[in-house]
Amino acid sequence: MKNFLFIATGLFITFFSFAQDMPKETKNLPAGRQGKKDWSKVKLTGRANDHFMLQYGITNWSGKPDSIKTGGFSRSFNFYVMIDMPFKTDPRFSVALGPGVGTDHIFFEKTNITTTNHLKPLAFQNLSDTNHFDKFKLVNVFMELPLELRFCLNPENSNKSFKVAIGAKVGVQVDAHTKGKRWVNKSGTLISGFDNKYVQKNKDKYYFNGNRLVGMFRVGYGNISLFGTYQLGSLIKEGLGPSVKPYTVGVTISGL
Repeated sequence: MKNFLFIATGLFITFFSFAQDMPKETKNLPAGRQGKKDWSKVKLTGRANDHFMLQYGITNWSGKPDSIKTGGFSRSFNFYVMIDMPFKTDPRFSVALGPGVGTDHIFFEKTNITTTNHLKPLAFQNLSDTNHFDKFKLVNVFMELPLELRFCLNPENSNKSFKVAIGAKVGVQVDAHTKGKRWVNKSGTLISGFDNKYVQKNKDKYYFNGNRLVGMFRVGYGNISLFGTYQLGSLIKEGLGPSVKPYTVGVTISGL
């Protein structure tokens, strides 16, 4: 995933350079007299600026040791309110930033995470031979501020145009908790005295870094785009557990 972001950055820079020299035909001129379009005079009154971004993606950890058994469908949900500022000389390019919330839900298989025991490094206990939660996940929630450099091939009608963006986001962790459902034995049978609705939730941010920096890349058409992210630092504090870096690939819906 880290290599993907490096490649995406290279492609964006290449595309940026290409776009600067791309011929832009001026309408209503006879053949042979067409020149470059004066983008500074383009009217953007009806342009959608992608102020809202809703993201849903598949998440995993880079650097995860084999002893950590993730399972199920780990995922991320993100929502941002962005301010888009087009370049006056060429509104195909713009800078966008704005606040939002990012959440990562990592699921584990027959595992317990000792987030509430501050006397030892964070442990991922294998419970395959004893009682465990049938569904168990770690949730990390961040208040985030993304910053994007955007390119829209047709800024006058961005809802029907190719788009690409690259950037980064900084985040401050506001919540971390584990959540387990259905207490079962090693065979997966519900333990007597516990029903299907039994849930255990432990909130504790001690083991996790309080802030993060994440690289981002998006490419798509209209209001739909594919995105990739990669956290540049470890989710878990140095010396308190494995150095794992979350990454996500998913879909963005944007508009307004």
